[in-house]
Amino acid sequence: MSWLSDTLTSTIGRKLVMSLTGLFLIIFLVVHLAGNFQLLAGDGGVAFNEYAKFMTSNPLIKFTSYGLYAFILIHIVMSIALAQKNKKARPVGYDKVKGSANSSFSSRNMGILGFIIFVFLVIHMRSFWYEMHWGSIPMDSAGNKDLYKVVSAAFSQWWYVAIYVVCMVGLAFHLSHGFSSAFQTLGVNHKKYTPFIKKLGIVYAILIPAAFASIPLIMFFNS
Repeated sequence: MSWLSDTLTSTIGRKLVMSLTGLFLIIFLVVHLAGNFQLLAGDGGVAFNEYAKFMTSNPLIKFTSYGLYAFILIHIVMSIALAQKNKKARPVGYDKVKGSANSSFSSRNMGILGFIIFVFLVIHMRSFWYEMHWGSIPMDSAGNKDLYKVVSAAFSQWWYVAIYVVCMVGLAFHLSHGFSSAFQTLGVNHKKYTPFIKKLGIVYAILIPAAFASIPLIMFFNS
C-alpha cells in the first residue's frame, strides 16, 4: 500500500484526488438542483417531500450519499494539506502584487471560498438533513415527512436567505476556478479544448449557484 501513501502525500497525488472528488461534486450539484426545483412545484410540497423520501430511503441513493459525504471530507482534507504544503514551499518574500497580476481572485482565495462553503454545508445539513433524519417533522397528506414545511420556514427568514445567497456567490467563485483547474490537473490541456472548458466552467459557475440562490429568493418573496 506504499503507492497509496505516496500518492496521498505527494502534491500531484493530492491534486489528482481533489480533481476527481471535485468533478463528482460538480455533477452532484446538478442532480441536487433538479431535486430542489421541486420546492417550486406549487403543490404545497408534495413533490418535494416525495423526492426527499426517495433520497433518504432508496438503498442505492443512500449508498451513494455515503460516498458523497466521504468525497466532501476527502476534498476538504486534500485542500487543507495542499494549502499547508504550498505555504511552506512559498518564499518568505513572495511578491503579492505580482501574484495578483498573474492569477484570478478565485485562484488566490480558494481556501477562503472553500471555508465559506464548508460553513454553509454545516448550517445547511443541520437545518435540513439532520431534521429529515432525526427531527420531529409532521407528516404531509401523502404520509411523507413534511420537509417542505421546514424548508419554507427557513426560507421565510431574510437572514437565512441572505446567508444562502452569499454562500452561493462564494460557491460561484470557487467553481469558476475549480472547474477548469480539475480538468487541467487530469491532463485535459489542449489549445483546442481548454478554451471551451474554461468558458463552460464560467457558465456553469454562474448558472448553477444562481439557480440555487433563486429558490430561496422566490420562496421568500412569495411567502
